Amino acid sequence: MPDETHGPADEGAELPEITYDEQRYEARPRRLRPRQNLRGGSLRRSFSDPRAADGRNPAYIEWLVRQSMLKDADVLSRQLSGSPTMWRNPYARPDARRAIASTDVWFTAYPISLITREGESFLTALADPALWDVFQRIGINGVHTGPVKRAGGIRGWQETPSVDGHFDRIATQIDPVFGDEETFQRMTDVAEEHGGSIIDDIVPGHTGKGADFRLAEMAFKDYPGIYHMVEIPPEEWHLLPEVPEHRDAANLDPDTERALAERGYIIGELQRVIFYQPGVKETNWSVTAPVVGVDGITRRWVYLHYFKEGQPSVNWLDPTFAGMRLVIGDALHSLGDLGTSALRLDANGFLGVEKSTEGAPGWSEGHPLSHAANHIIAGMVRKVGGFTFQELNLTIEDIRDTGAVGADLSYDFVNRPAYHHALATGDTEFLRLTLRTSLELGVQPVSLVHGLQNHDELTYELVHWATLHKDDPVTFRGDETTGGALAERIRGDLTEALTGTADYNRVFTQNGIACTTASLIAATRGIATLDAITEDDVPAIRDAHLLLAAFNAWQPGVFALSGWDLLGSLTVPAEQVADLIAEGDTRWIERGAHDLLGVAPQARRSASGMPLARSLYGPLPEQLQDPDSFASRLGEILRVRRESGVASANQLDVPDVAHPGMLVMVHELEQLDELGLPMVQITALNMTDAALDGTVRSEALPLRAIVVDGADGTEIGAVDDLSSFPLHLEPYGARFLLLQRQPH
Repeated sequence: MPDETHGPADEGAELPEITYDEQRYEARPRRLRPRQNLRGGSLRRSFSDPRAADGRNPAYIEWLVRQSMLKDADVLSRQLSGSPTMWRNPYARPDARRAIASTDVWFTAYPISLITREGESFLTALADPALWDVFQRIGINGVHTGPVKRAGGIRGWQETPSVDGHFDRIATQIDPVFGDEETFQRMTDVAEEHGGSIIDDIVPGHTGKGADFRLAEMAFKDYPGIYHMVEIPPEEWHLLPEVPEHRDAANLDPDTERALAERGYIIGELQRVIFYQPGVKETNWSVTAPVVGVDGITRRWVYLHYFKEGQPSVNWLDPTFAGMRLVIGDALHSLGDLGTSALRLDANGFLGVEKSTEGAPGWSEGHPLSHAANHIIAGMVRKVGGFTFQELNLTIEDIRDTGAVGADLSYDFVNRPAYHHALATGDTEFLRLTLRTSLELGVQPVSLVHGLQNHDELTYELVHWATLHKDDPVTFRGDETTGGALAERIRGDLTEALTGTADYNRVFTQNGIACTTASLIAATRGIATLDAITEDDVPAIRDAHLLLAAFNAWQPGVFALSGWDLLGSLTVPAEQVADLIAEGDTRWIERGAHDLLGVAPQARRSASGMPLARSLYGPLPEQLQDPDSFASRLGEILRVRRESGVASANQLDVPDVAHPGMLVMVHELEQLDELGLPMVQITALNMTDAALDGTVRSEALPLRAIVVDGADGTEIGAVDDLSSFPLHLEPYGARFLLLQRQPH
């Protein structure tokens, strides 16, 4: 691939001289570490430099180049090239079970919401052995840190803040607000001492508007090749909107998008507009203000952004391969330099776009280039000994096909809204449909990351039914309907149940509902306000919360939960985050600050300024002193999971049930019974707040097998000749059952 450092100089641009150190590297360095002078040093103090911040100033170009991600990527790639470590691991095929064997119960952190000790950074808090002692007692063996590298943008000589919770990355450096590289490395060491692993993020679909984007705007070397950006000639500028003085870009309205597409400049309309908001984001394209380039020419660019205006999309098929080099370099930095074991691929389903037939939207989802790019990323990660998981909210077929060659694991977007729907309605029919459809289409739950709450909204787009299968016939509650109508009906049920009377959960654009797991449960119980939630309500909320934990943990795959889950956090009142939700991003109400260890009992905000969320369960050390607490009972759920090996099992059946509130999942474990056959396991759940008696029946059950409670070994019955047995479930009850075959 082209080398941006040693390429020919652009005409009219005075470029920085390459140093001796940039040309010579150790053949086998102990640690991969980009050169320290790339990290800024005195250059970081030049933010107030009065010189012009445009392409005519070589000092400004040099300053940008030294902190660009593409520059760091080229340095890192040269360090690994020719190393024998690149050939020690298989990399062609995803391997979910290998990933699960290394870490299968994850704590998903959110840096700006974690309350720490006075003067303690986020990474220092996660490197605390006391925290890992608690995690080990509960059964958590992995931490997904969330994005902690520098994010946001650059305007002139000044950095601008993140527009999307640090998912708009602009550097490989750790953001000083979260800690530093040495602390991150210490965290990975502490995790390893406790049998755990650290999981980082990369964002293959976009960056922020940092040094790389500013260099691209100024047409410097390979940098425009990083992005989906098109130079619009001056004679067509009359088509473009003016950019307000306080901004650097303006979103195109549909008419302008159409006009530019008709003239052949851009692909035009795509399959959907994520985060659509009238007057803010009406299309996926924005135009820059006039920018002076390194050659003295003033340009205006139209660039693609699937998400927010400050998140320009990476171009994975440009002749320079600059975007690919940038992303791979970022991944190698996390794995080789920081010491992580795995990476999340954020929003990785949108890596290819292509013009479609006349009058049809551009092909932007499920594109083969996305599959190819994911294969490259995941293969590179496996090649150096790590694994990846993807956040891919597309159809089940897309999850299957991308996972066949790409990421080792995929986030469970299909069943997550379905189990919330089951709890909200007391009816598991839609959840049984999603589980069965996944099995029928070849997506086993062992390949999925089953999560409770994370930093994002409850996504209820139901893409599988709302897009590719919108016209397919579906039977639901005795009626014949279509996939599209079913998706609309489920969204309506969730919106009404979670926001109809509860004023503390909010709809998030067209994607879902901003809520915590605890606030979701409170809404399903008919509680109208946060203040109305009393201590008397906590036991039922806790029991329902543990039920949802059991659904996710007592099936194959990874189980993930957050600090908001561990503490039973509620949403924060909207007025406390009014400035953050002013433009429609209601997710900030669910991201309240929380104190896992109770290290700062007087704190009312995190160090990043997030207001404290009300906790229903209390700090973890206190919970672990109470055997009936959420954390203690969660520890029991995870003990059963660990001892049985259900995380790596195969799902055999999701049978019909005798009561609509009941759910049964049948699994085949890897461990063998006394007859040398794989053991059969059943997870049985009651999604209602009333006790129920039902019958478990499945052709997958071995006849006359003894049914044993996996938690305490109690014998509770036997499978009859109709492949069934009776079962009692308490309100919000969950049972983990093992079947013991009997000799003939």
